[in-house]
Amino acid sequence: MNPSVLDGYDPQGFYCEMLQNAASRVVRERLSGLSIAALKQRAGNANTELYNLGITFTVYSEAKTIDRILPFDVIPRILSGDEWQHLESGITQRITAINLLLDDIYHKQHVLRDGIVPPELILGNRNYRPAMRDIDLPHKTYVNICGTDIVRDEHGTFLVLEDNARTPSGVSYVVENRHMMLRAFPDLLDEIGLRPIENYGAKLISALNEVAPAGIGDPRVVLLSPGTYNSAYFEHVFLAREMGVPLVEGRDLLVENDRVFMRTTRGLSRVDVIYRRIDDDYLDPEAFLPGSMLGVPGLMRAYRAGNLALANAVGTGVADDKAVYAYLPQIIRYYLTQEPILQNVETHICREPAALRYTLDHLAELVVKPVGEAGGYGITVGPKASREELDECRAKLIADPANYISQPCIKLSVAPTLVEGRVEPRHVDLRPFAVTGSSTWILPGGLTRVALRRGSLVVNSSQGGGSKDTWVVA
Repeated sequence: MNPSVLDGYDPQGFYCEMLQNAASRVVRERLSGLSIAALKQRAGNANTELYNLGITFTVYSEAKTIDRILPFDVIPRILSGDEWQHLESGITQRITAINLLLDDIYHKQHVLRDGIVPPELILGNRNYRPAMRDIDLPHKTYVNICGTDIVRDEHGTFLVLEDNARTPSGVSYVVENRHMMLRAFPDLLDEIGLRPIENYGAKLISALNEVAPAGIGDPRVVLLSPGTYNSAYFEHVFLAREMGVPLVEGRDLLVENDRVFMRTTRGLSRVDVIYRRIDDDYLDPEAFLPGSMLGVPGLMRAYRAGNLALANAVGTGVADDKAVYAYLPQIIRYYLTQEPILQNVETHICREPAALRYTLDHLAELVVKPVGEAGGYGITVGPKASREELDECRAKLIADPANYISQPCIKLSVAPTLVEGRVEPRHVDLRPFAVTGSSTWILPGGLTRVALRRGSLVVNSSQGGGSKDTWVVA
C-alpha cells in the first residue's frame, strides 16, 4: 500500500508548525488521505507551472544563471487566527515605532539626546541620509512596505529576527503560491476558513495614494525598477500589474522645475508617487552616487520641494540596521510607552567592548551577522562553521567590530516538507508584509521561507531556500 503523506514524519525534537498546531487538524486529516505518490505528482505539476509562468528568482553568484525558479513546497504552513492576531498587533506596534524613530532622527533627534540610542549608531550609519533632514512626510510615514522576519523557537515563541524597511521583496511569491495551491490542492483548502490575500495590490495602491503630495486629487503612481537583470524583476512586473500602474526605469522619467514626469508616446505625464525598488545610492545621481545610470537626476529636488512621494522614503535603511534593531524594544517603550508585543532575539552589539568579548569567547555557539547586509550574505553560523570559517570570522570581528552583531543559535521551528520524494522536517521562518499609508494593514500570512538543505538554518532564497504557502485559518 502506498504510504500517506505524514506517515513516518518525525520533527526530530523541534517545534513543528503542523503537529503542534490545533488549527492544522483538518489539513492533517486531509493530507493523511493522500499518498506520497499523488503528492509528488501534484508538486511536480505545480513547479512546472511556476516555471512556465516565469515566477523566477535571480542568483547573482551563479554566473551562468540568469533566472531560476524559487523552489516551492506544496505542504502548507498553518497559523491559527489567535496566532495571527498576536503577530499582527506585534508587527503593527513595531512599524509604528520605526516610523516615529525615523521622523525623530530626521527632525528633532530627541531619541539621541535622551540617550535611548547611541548617536553614533544613527549619525555614523552608512544608511543615514542627511539629505532627509527636515523633510516632512504625509502621516510621518517613512516605511510604506515592511517585511518583518519572524522565527519560532523550540517553545513555539515568536521572535523577530529583523525588520526589512528598505525594499523588502517576496510578496509576489506569497500571492502566486496561493494561486498555485488553489489550482493544485482545492481539496485541501475547501471550507477551512482561510483568510484571503488577493487584495494586496488594492491595499498597496490605496496606501500609496494616501501618502501622495498634498492637494493632488488623483495621484499618478509608478513603480520604478532597476530593470530586467534585477533579482526581483518578476516581482516588479507582478506588483505593477496588481496595482494597475506603469512599470518604469530611470530613463523613462525626468525632472523639470522640481516636478517629475514620465515620457509617454503622447508626451510628458506628471508623476506624483514612486514606489521604488532601487536602493538610495542609485536613486538620484545629483544627490547620491554620481555615476548611477539607474536613477533620475533631480529626484531629491522634487522630493524636498514636496512635489513627490517616494515609497519607501529615502533613509529608512537606518531602521533595518541590525545594531539599531537591538534597541527596538527600548525604542517601542520610549515612543509608545508600551511593552513590546513581539520580542527580539537576544542580540550582542559587537561595537560594545563587553559584547565583542562575549562574542569572541563564544564564537562556536553564536550566529554572527554584518549589520547592513541582507539576503543571508556574510553570516557565520557558529555551530555549523568549520575551524577555518570561525578563524576568518574572528579576524573580521577584531578588524571591524562595529560592523557585526551576534545572536544565540535559535532552534528554529520546522514544517513537514517534500524533499526528494520524502516528507522530512525543514526549518522555516516567516516574512509577513505590512503596508502603511495613514494606517497599517498586514497581509494575512506572509512568505514562509524554508531551508531546503537538511539541517540548514539559512532560509534565504539567495542561499538556496524555498517557500511555502502560509494559511491563516479561522
